[in-house]
Amino acid sequence: MQQNTALLVMDMQTAILGMLPSSEALINNNVKAIAKARENNVPVIYVVVGFRQGTPEISDDNKTFGASKALFANADMQEFIKIHPTVAPNQDEITVIKRRVSAFTGSDLEVVLRAKGIKNLVLTGIATSGVVLSTIREAADKDYGLTVLADCCADGDEEVHRVLTTKIFVRQADVLNVDDWK
Repeated sequence: MQQNTALLVMDMQTAILGMLPSSEALINNNVKAIAKARENNVPVIYVVVGFRQGTPEISDDNKTFGASKALFANADMQEFIKIHPTVAPNQDEITVIKRRVSAFTGSDLEVVLRAKGIKNLVLTGIATSGVVLSTIREAADKDYGLTVLADCCADGDEEVHRVLTTKIFVRQADVLNVDDWK
């Protein structure tokens, strides 16, 4: 594993996992990735999407979140941002709350990465076409080295996941399965 690397476990929230038809393999693969990171002293940073009560951060003009604004406004955000217990952070691990799709947007992730001297990111998460894609694009523009653990990511559309991980992400990241990550 490269020095100055962090594993980002993104949007592995119980509520979001519940939207997938099957999440058992995804959860198990993330458990492996987290264990490997911890064994190799690679910081594990969790990223969750969440909003203040009443969702003042969501514009009606935002196509991604605007349609669900009323749903989020009435949701218990403390419950919504809970990470699935099987992949939950240790007490000393950082959880970052983002307000948009990318892990960087509306969060303090970049400040945390700079403070830790992180130059390389290993990405996992839901959805491949959402947080993973947006974070890759932004992180590449910020000159981070990138690795995506394809079998630690999932999307509601398996074909979209396949195209992104085999044709698109490889332009800006190394794409591996968790068992090949060293």
